[in-house]
Amino acid sequence: MTSEKRKILVTCALPYANGSIHLGHLLEHIQTDIWVRFQRMRGHETYFVCADDAHGTPIMLKAQELGVSPEQMIAGVREEHMADFADFHISFDNYHSTHSPENEAFSHEIYNKLHDNGYIKTRTISQLYDPEKGMFLPDRFVKGTCPKCKSEDENGDSCDNCGATYSPTEVINPRSVVSGATPVLRDSEHYFFDLPAFEQMLKDWTRSGSLQEEMANKLAEWFEQGLQQWDISRDAPYFGFEIPNAPGKYFYVWLDAPIGYMGAFKNLCDRENIDFDSYWNKNSDAELYHFIGKDIIYFHSLFWPAMLEGAGLRKPTSVYAHGFVTVNGAKMSKSKGTFIKGRTYLEHLNPEYLRYYYAAKLTSRIDDLDLNLEDFAQRVNSDLVGKVVNIASRCASFITKRFDGVLSSTVDDQALADEVMAAGDKLAELYEARDFGKAMREIMALADKVNEYIAVKEPWQLIKDESKQADVHNICSLGINLFRTLMIYLKPVLPKLAESTEAFLNDELLWDGHKTLLSNHKINKFKALMQRVDMDKINTMVEASKESLQEAAKTATPVASKTKTQLADDPIAPEIQFDDFAKIDLRVAKIVKAEHVEKADKLLRLELDLGGETRQVFAGIKSAYQPEDLEGKLTVMVANLAPRKMRFGMSEGMVLAAGPGGKDLWILNPEEGAQPGMRVK
Repeated sequence: MTSEKRKILVTCALPYANGSIHLGHLLEHIQTDIWVRFQRMRGHETYFVCADDAHGTPIMLKAQELGVSPEQMIAGVREEHMADFADFHISFDNYHSTHSPENEAFSHEIYNKLHDNGYIKTRTISQLYDPEKGMFLPDRFVKGTCPKCKSEDENGDSCDNCGATYSPTEVINPRSVVSGATPVLRDSEHYFFDLPAFEQMLKDWTRSGSLQEEMANKLAEWFEQGLQQWDISRDAPYFGFEIPNAPGKYFYVWLDAPIGYMGAFKNLCDRENIDFDSYWNKNSDAELYHFIGKDIIYFHSLFWPAMLEGAGLRKPTSVYAHGFVTVNGAKMSKSKGTFIKGRTYLEHLNPEYLRYYYAAKLTSRIDDLDLNLEDFAQRVNSDLVGKVVNIASRCASFITKRFDGVLSSTVDDQALADEVMAAGDKLAELYEARDFGKAMREIMALADKVNEYIAVKEPWQLIKDESKQADVHNICSLGINLFRTLMIYLKPVLPKLAESTEAFLNDELLWDGHKTLLSNHKINKFKALMQRVDMDKINTMVEASKESLQEAAKTATPVASKTKTQLADDPIAPEIQFDDFAKIDLRVAKIVKAEHVEKADKLLRLELDLGGETRQVFAGIKSAYQPEDLEGKLTVMVANLAPRKMRFGMSEGMVLAAGPGGKDLWILNPEEGAQPGMRVK
């Protein structure tokens, strides 16, 4: 880490413009904001930009459902996103949109350079076409019967039942999930980016130190399989940018989404007179960092750097990935109230509680982070209120009431002062490395020492002795000074608490301020800086976030995501009678073993304990769970389903799960106290 002034451009992944910001999104934006604020405190020229990802079929369909234009819809969503981020103190220099003149210009420029350099290929492909909707159907917009195992109502590219992968054109009895119509096969010319041409460059770059080791190892799997040309075109109707010299052809959303980083920065540069080229040209000495979720590693670490290389632009300095957020040890759930929108959180709790809790659990690795709501309350109350703010509240009144609000010029315990001040260099290294959790532990250990110092000195007792007044002045002055130092260290995490502290101390908290103490310095009257977390407010927030299955169905967006899409209005299955339903025997089962199924993209093999009886079940939940996360958990299974012979073995039941699919899929968990074999009524 250099002490010289650096030029740094930082981005977050772009939130998709068809839904609200939730606590999962906020992990990334808070992580990035902490790092950005730290760099600014160090005096580096740091810009932080982001934008809404505003293109694609899901946006088009959602706008149609709402009866508005896509432009109207994305404008409203962007305003909502900007308000949420501002209230969580995310300090963007610019929050833009991928549906912008800047992004269109760069998308065309990069495409034209790739085309001129021979990296764009064309070929005709056959696709299913919805004759009623008048559109070609991406894989996930097709459902039908699996061509391998004949399971019905499977996705157009893979079967959840047997794990087979296939082309949508192979699906038996296909139907469009957009209109329900039977699709027809049509040919269309598509445009492809020649990713394999960059294989050696990408192998070198992914192992250059620009990625976390876990990311580099994951990407190695793609090289083993062999890189494929990437289809970057979509046919009209499509909400996006039209490809130059290709009427009716549009850039696939993932082509122009990362280019949106450039568009957002160019918009800022034009407004603030910043030299754009000095950050993006091939020989730039500026640093470029992307913070992303682990689910979009491929786009940012294969496609994106290859596009930049092919267009003669610089590649990112580093791409930093993080894991997902769980709440109370499980995936976020609307029915449980743990799928919490950012705005719902803000209506009940201080945003800095969440900023601190995330910081306290974040590492430089790609680990999932669990937001345990009880631990959340306890940690914030213990660390921020009980340790840090407590130092100021114990000392401030003595300074203002007895010593005219002026700090002493004498240091009562130089060794303690030196220890707290000297920690700044190590903490700077931890912030730089994004090891925020360790930094928070170091800061709280220092806070413990300061509190112990005050407890041992007992200024509240000494004040009773007229001969000890100077001692009280010196003790409490050192306490206030060390509180100031700790708040310097915490300022990237807690900007509003730092702002209130600056008003109280009559001082600006600069990073280098950790090397000095305030001497003979006037402070203002102390006011309560932070309230304790109230569990009642947390419980109220959870209740406000609960959504019945009926309400969820009413308000569900018709498309789950831009990469894996399912519609909520599939035709209802044939009506059944109560007697049919009553035949289903639902039992609590304990997952005693879970493992991957070789050559199956969707399946996990589960061994289920039904209370003395063990069953083997193949479940299509691989996209949502790692095997090690399932072992030991209770779930619910259909116990009287006839065994089914699959190419992987016999499946002796069915595990119940719900959700739109992909990673948003949750096995059903029985109530506490349930035992394996117990019937579910």
